[in-house]
Amino acid sequence: MSSNRWPPRAALACVVSGVLCTQVTAQTAPSFQTLLRQAQVSAPRLALGAAETRVAEGQAAQAATRPNPTLGLMVENAAGHGSYKDFDSAETTLTIEQPLELGGKRAARTSAAQADLAAAQARAALGQVDFARDLALAYANAEAAQQRLAIAKDGVDLAQADAKAARLLVDNGKEAQVRAVQAEAGLATARADLAAVQAEAEAGLARLSALAGSSETYVAVAGGLLDAAPALPPPGPTFSPAIAAARAERDAAERRIAVERARRTPDLAVSFGVRQFQSDNSTAAVFGVSVPLPLFDRNRGSVAAATANAQVAQARLAMAQTEQDGDRRAATAQVAAAGQTLEASRQAESAASEAYRLARIGYDAGRLPLSELLAARRDLIAARSRAVETKLARVKAVADLARAQGAIPFGDQP
Repeated sequence: MSSNRWPPRAALACVVSGVLCTQVTAQTAPSFQTLLRQAQVSAPRLALGAAETRVAEGQAAQAATRPNPTLGLMVENAAGHGSYKDFDSAETTLTIEQPLELGGKRAARTSAAQADLAAAQARAALGQVDFARDLALAYANAEAAQQRLAIAKDGVDLAQADAKAARLLVDNGKEAQVRAVQAEAGLATARADLAAVQAEAEAGLARLSALAGSSETYVAVAGGLLDAAPALPPPGPTFSPAIAAARAERDAAERRIAVERARRTPDLAVSFGVRQFQSDNSTAAVFGVSVPLPLFDRNRGSVAAATANAQVAQARLAMAQTEQDGDRRAATAQVAAAGQTLEASRQAESAASEAYRLARIGYDAGRLPLSELLAARRDLIAARSRAVETKLARVKAVADLARAQGAIPFGDQP
C-alpha cells in the first residue's frame, strides 16, 4: 500500500520545515562542497586562524626593526644664585643616543618571529582540515536528522493506517476493543517520537548554521552527503597538517631559546652631542658610552623556561607522529567496516519492509494478530533508522581518514 513507500529524497527538505518547498528554498543549506566554499568567508573558526596568521606577520615585521635613537636636551647651571642666576652661565647639551644590540639579539629575534609565523600558518592549515571534517560531520548529522524526521513522519502515517484498520476490525466484531486501544497507543508513541526527532533536527540545523557562520538558521539541507560515494585518499605516506603544525611549533620553541640566550649579553648605548656654554657662547662636543652591569640578572630563568618549552613542543611532536599512523589505520578500518555494515543494513531494511507489507496483508485478512503487525512496524522503523546511522558512521569514518591524511573529505563531490 502507498503508506509503506519510502518518501522521495527531494521531499525531505519539505518534511523538516513542515511547509512548502518553495517557501524554504532560500534558507536551505546547499550541498556540502558549496557550503564549505561559502564558509571560507563566513565561518568564525576560519576567521580566527586567518587573524592569528596576520598577528604573526605583524610580529615578524616588527622583530626585524632596530631600536630607535633617543634625543635628549639638558640645561645645567641655570636658575640658581649668584653668577648662576637666570641663564647667564647656563650650559645646554643636545645629545642623540643610539642603543647597539649585541650578542645577535636582532638576528635571533627575527628568526624566532619567522618561526612563529610559520607555526601560525601551519596551525591555520590544520584548522582548515579540522574545520572541513567538523563541517562534514555537522552536515551529515543534520541530513541524518532530516532523514530520521522523514522516518518518524512515515511511522506516524503507518501507525494511523494500522489504527484505522484495527478500528475497522473492532467495529465489524472481528477484534476485541483492546486491540483498538493498543493500536491507538502505538500511534501516540509514534507521534511522541516525531516530536522528539523534530527537536533533534532543529538542533542539528542550528549547529550547522553556527559552524558555517550563516546569518540565518537553516531549515533544511540539500542533502546528498550520506549517500555520496566517498573519495578515499590514496594509500601510503601522506602529508599530515597535524605533524606539520607540531613540527613548526617545535622549531619556533627552539629558536626562542636563542633569543633568551642572546638577551644575557648587555647592550651598549653610544651617545654624541653638542654642549653650549652660555657664558662665552662657545661650544664643545660630548661623547658617551653606557652599558648595564649584569650583576644580578643574567636571564637564566627565561633561558630555562624557553628550554623547557622546547622540550614540551618536542614531546607534542612525538605524540603527533605516534598518533598519526594509528589514526590513519583506525580510520581506514572504520571506512571498510562501515561499507560492509551499510550493505547489510540496506538488506535488513528491504527485508523489514517486505515483512511489514506481508504482516499488514495478513492482519487485514484476519490471519495475523495485531501484535504481529505492530512488531513488524517497529522492526521496519528500526531498520530504516539503523540504515541512517550506518550511513552517518561511514561519513564520520571517511572524514576522520581524510583528516589523518591532510585531505578535505568528499572533495570530489559537486
